[in-house]
Amino acid sequence: MSPAAPQPHLIRLQRYLASCGLGSRRSCEKFITQGRVTIDGTVVDQLGAKVDPQSQQVALDGENLRMERKKYYIVNKPTGYVSTNRDPQRRPRVIDLFPPDGPRLFLVGRLDEASEGLLIVTNDGDLAQKLAHPKFRIYRTYQLQVAGHPSPETLKELKRGIHFAEGRFRVHDVRFLKKQGRSAFLEAILTEGQNRELRRLFARVGHKVLQLKRVAFGPIKLGRLPKGQFRELRRDELAELIAIVDRNRAGPAKPGRQNSPDGKKKPR
Repeated sequence: MSPAAPQPHLIRLQRYLASCGLGSRRSCEKFITQGRVTIDGTVVDQLGAKVDPQSQQVALDGENLRMERKKYYIVNKPTGYVSTNRDPQRRPRVIDLFPPDGPRLFLVGRLDEASEGLLIVTNDGDLAQKLAHPKFRIYRTYQLQVAGHPSPETLKELKRGIHFAEGRFRVHDVRFLKKQGRSAFLEAILTEGQNRELRRLFARVGHKVLQLKRVAFGPIKLGRLPKGQFRELRRDELAELIAIVDRNRAGPAKPGRQNSPDGKKKPR
């Protein structure tokens, strides 16, 4: 008796596109519904379609695709660089710090041009989307220098929150580090990153941000990584980051407990 033929390993088409570095599954769904994707030369525009990566050829706009090995990096963004893959003004981009012949990479969250520090960069579009989404509650830790010396009441106001056009902005936590002349250094923690959120919050309470640096994203620490340099995440770092996403996907922490900035749970 001849051996049975191996069964095809079918996966959803949008998942396959995401594995080829084209973005999150949701963004890849648009490529499908727009009729830009083919399987073995036949246009497929239905979201329920599946593909066998071992035996079938998938193409986007006529260009054959292949699954990429997932890559996860942190980079120490210098000031003067923008956190976008396309910039009509042709300013230096964070993505320019990586080899041009590597996989298509996505930045998790953003830092404005005048800010520096830690960014996570990956070709895993699905994870990038989850890490950036507020519902997964990944803490971002910043060190900043501000004009003047904020009072304890001012810091409490920042934790209570201030209304802006987009909604209520607030810091999860903020603590005073030291004074330097007419300025002060502080550490602040956010649970999501609205556009220029810290700068706008401190401006509203009368303390202009002079310097801003992100030093941690969840359990991932910037450490002594030089400006403009990047490194791959260690396996333990990636595992801890994914564990936080999986835990927070299940819903808010149980009463009496909360997630700490490094992703671990601690008593109140």
